[in-house]
Amino acid sequence: MHTLFNVVYFVVMVYGWLIVARALLSWFPIRQGTGMSQVQGVVYTLTEPYLAFFRRLLPPGRFGSVGIDWSSLVGLVVLFVVLQVVARL
Repeated sequence: MHTLFNVVYFVVMVYGWLIVARALLSWFPIRQGTGMSQVQGVVYTLTEPYLAFFRRLLPPGRFGSVGIDWSSLVGLVVLFVVLQVVARL
């Protein structure tokens, strides 16, 4: 059981870092056809199903003329809260 928990913990941590990477990549313009655009595509493909759930629940926030997508932050918080609850079982 301990090994199973370690594997699940590792997978959740990697997924959390993928969400952080997605948020960071969204801050920079990336040209199509580069290696970085392929990395961005893979990260987007892996994280979009999970984050789309939160995006449907939360409308984007407005800060002046800038829209803020809260799905990454809320998704990370939920992911780590669930991880902590499972760790206590």
